[in-house]
Formats: sequence, structure tokens, C-alpha cells
Amino acid sequence: MPAPLSHIETSHELPRSADVVVIGGGIVGAFAAYYLTLRGLSVALVEKGRIGAEQSSRNWGWCRQQNRDARELPMATRSLDLWERFGAESGESTGFSRCGLLYLSNDEAELAGWARWRDFARTVGVTTHMLDGAAATQRGAATGRAWKGGVFSPSDGTADPSRAAPAVARALLGRGSTVHQMCAARGLETEGGRVSAVVTERGTIRTRIAILAGGAWSSSFCHQIGIRLPLASIRSSILSVSGGAKGLPDALHTSAVSVTKRGDGGYTLAISGRGRVDPTPQQLRFAPQFLPMFLRRWRSLLPGGLEGVRSGHETLRRWPLGVPTPMERVRVLDPTPDRNAIELTHRRALELLPALKDTRITAAWGGYIDSTPDGVPVIGEASGLSGLILAAGFSGHGFGIGPGAGHLIADIATGAVPIVDPGPYGPDRFAGLAVGKVSDF
Repeated sequence: MPAPLSHIETSHELPRSADVVVIGGGIVGAFAAYYLTLRGLSVALVEKGRIGAEQSSRNWGWCRQQNRDARELPMATRSLDLWERFGAESGESTGFSRCGLLYLSNDEAELAGWARWRDFARTVGVTTHMLDGAAATQRGAATGRAWKGGVFSPSDGTADPSRAAPAVARALLGRGSTVHQMCAARGLETEGGRVSAVVTERGTIRTRIAILAGGAWSSSFCHQIGIRLPLASIRSSILSVSGGAKGLPDALHTSAVSVTKRGDGGYTLAISGRGRVDPTPQQLRFAPQFLPMFLRRWRSLLPGGLEGVRSGHETLRRWPLGVPTPMERVRVLDPTPDRNAIELTHRRALELLPALKDTRITAAWGGYIDSTPDGVPVIGEASGLSGLILAAGFSGHGFGIGPGAGHLIADIATGAVPIVDPGPYGPDRFAGLAVGKVSDF
């Protein structure tokens, strides 16, 4: 039972050249291609599988400012405006709505952490409301429980992961750029220390700018061209249930389970931060840089199995450009969901929200979340190779900040004034064994 995903028809003929080639058809790559297209550039978006088929359709769908790390908050704020603007200017629907996000807790330390974030958010003009026990219990009436407190962030919202990336791809198709599914990018050609072409399984596209937005595949792709990009993936497990439950919040987070209303009227259920670590050669290579992250979050992580090795997305092998690659063998990362996690998530959701007992499980899926050592994405030109812009390691936050990230990438590619300060996202911050401050949220 895979994650739901809208299908789109895409371009048949591969262009011989393009101003920009975007590698990876997730939400970040699609928005980057869209904003570049709006600026009058010819763009080819190439995707080894289907548009949005990996983590961009396997997430909760939250588009939030609440509890963002200070480095990501400006991009999150701009992204909310861009989600709204995209629907108005394109005529496409991503299912975006500022429905507000509700957080409930009975843990004093957790509530204190949210209050500290509220105080910080005020300094940058972000509104969030701390709830006392009475207000939290009232807003969380569907749980039938008393709560010590909570947070409500009214300007935050959700979009529909099953249709967002395809909607953006349709929009750029309608404006003259091309989208190529089932078309893996095998590597790059260079001239004089600069990108000169992207080599795909269907042929070569001449270009001077390539954007790598390959999600969990990005580090192994960089390895082929001698660029060190420390990423590690966590296997998460999520399920959805049918509609029929009445009176539930559109988006609710508790430490036990989080629940999000879907566009079809059903709900997505997940446990925040929980996942399995499937060991791979790439993870072992970058283990020293990920140690601080692991020490911060080890309580939520469990050892995994050989899923990661079998999929090949974190290989250290090199491949020639003229033969099929691991990306063509595994078109879509579709890892086995953790059965124990699915059962635990469903049980907790039924305990938290009794109305869900009137629903049935409709799907369960796994997904690989690509993370950087500090939990903040990499966005910027690669050192030593002009024309290659990296956009990876979104650490589970990429869907919500996808529009802002895509806009920033387009700004970097065209030399425009950046929509947000690109400094916190620079690839050079991981030079050597540097880690940086691990994200608070």
C-alpha cells in the first residue's frame, strides 16, 4: 500500500540544451524549476522515477514556522506566502491551507521549550499562541483528555503531499519548460572547471547550470564527481486512515502521535522523529560528523536492517556514464515500513482520538529522510565546480519549505537578490569534519 501520488504526463523529447537542468523531481527541484521558468529561462527537469514519488509524497504535509530552527525560520515564513501565491498565479492546487497547527503536551519541560521558542519568534515577527491548561483542553476536546498546555500557530498550515509536486511540475510545463520522468541523470560533463552538460540515460543535455535536488540520492551522486556531501538517511514509517472521523483538528501534534487531515478527508498518522537507521557504506563514512546528531536524538532512533544497502542510494561505488546506474535499478525508493512502528502509531492514535475508531487503515509506507549533520539543508554552489548548485539534506523539513528553497535556488542560479540569507545553508560549512550547531527542532 504505497503513499498516494497524482500522476502527470510529461515531455517526450529530451532537449539538446537548456539554460538549466534540474536533477530530481521532488518538491524542491520542482519549485526551483518553476521559479527559473518564470524568469524566462529554458529548464529541463529530469527525474529517474515519478515526480514527487519519494519523500515529497511520503511526509505529513506540514508547512510550518512553529518550532523551526532559527536558521530555517526565515525560509519557512517566506514559503508560507509562496505556497499561497503559487496557487493564485498558476491555477494549480497543492491543497495548501493555513489551517493552523495545534500542539498539546502534559510535559512541563516540553512546554517550557515551546515558550522559549515563542519568545524568540516574537523578535522576528512570527505569531504563535501559548495555551494554558484550559485553552489546550478546549482546543484538544477531541482527545477527551485534560492537558497542561500547548501551542496554536494560526498562520501555519498544510498542503497535500500526494499532489503538490505534480502540480508544480504541471505549472512549469504550461510555461514552456520540460519535465522528464523515468529519466535518470547519470552524471555531469565539465569544461574548464565548470558544468558543461548533464548526462542522462536518454541522452546528454548541454547546459552551464545543473541543480542537484536528488534527496537521499544526492550524496552518492556527488561522490561520482569527487564532491564530498555528508548525508545520512533515516527510514520513517507512516500510515493513513480513511475519512469518517468527526471533530478532529486539521493538524495535531503530541509526543505520542501526530495526526494530519488529508485532502481526501482521511488522516495521516505518524510519530515525530521516530525511525530506523539502516546502515550503509555512506553512513559509516560520515559517522563522525553525525555523532552529535545521534547523541541528541538517539532515543527516537532504532537500528535497521539491509534496506539501505539493497536500495543502493547510499553506495560508495562509482559508475560509468554509459551503463545503467543504481538509480535506474531502483526508480523509486519505496522501503518496507516498520511494522512495529505502524502498529504502535495506529494504537496510539486510536487511544488519543477515539473518533478514529470509525476509520480503517488505507495505506502504510516507508520513506528515507535525508539529513545533514546539523539538521539544516545544504543550498549553494558546490566548491570546486562552477555551475553545480546543491540542494539536499532537508532533514524532514523539505516539503514545508520547498517553495522558499526553490526560490532561493533560482536566485543563486540567476544572481538575483536572494529571498533569504543563503549563508546558513552553505555547503562549505561541512568542510573536513566540521558539524556546526545541531538543529534544535
